[in-house]
Amino acid sequence: MTTYTARPMDPTVLKELRTADDAGRPAVPFTDEEGGAPLRCCLRRSEPGERIALVSYAPLRRWAAETGACPGAYDEQGPVFIHAEECTGPDADGYPFANEHRTVRRYSADGHILGGELVDAPDDDAFRNAFDDPAVVLVHVRAVEYGCFLYEVRRG
Repeated sequence: MTTYTARPMDPTVLKELRTADDAGRPAVPFTDEEGGAPLRCCLRRSEPGERIALVSYAPLRRWAAETGACPGAYDEQGPVFIHAEECTGPDADGYPFANEHRTVRRYSADGHILGGELVDAPDDDAFRNAFDDPAVVLVHVRAVEYGCFLYEVRRG
């Protein structure tokens, strides 16, 4: 049985984003008074009082730089929350941010969108369904309301 893993942002990428984000702007840390922000560094929601930053992130561009893909117009960037300082990363198994409807967006090896599916919650069935298409090599889980990138899942 294949198990799919929610991948947090790479620590090297996080270090870069804490200096300048993918739009070239400096990170501006702030204290999250209320908590609840979906953190992409550790794949959990922030706690009240934590120092976080909202940065622009281009997940497909970063993936394409690793793989040599050329996503063209599919190269999008958007806002993500991260800890303002290095953190320990995820400490839980399973699929984070699964308490709401999500979009599972499928990508080909060249970084083009192959489709997507609205799911009640990301789970093994949603990823199995996405990867049933042999052309799919990468999946992004995104928030429905704003379309924000939450995390990625890769084949294998």
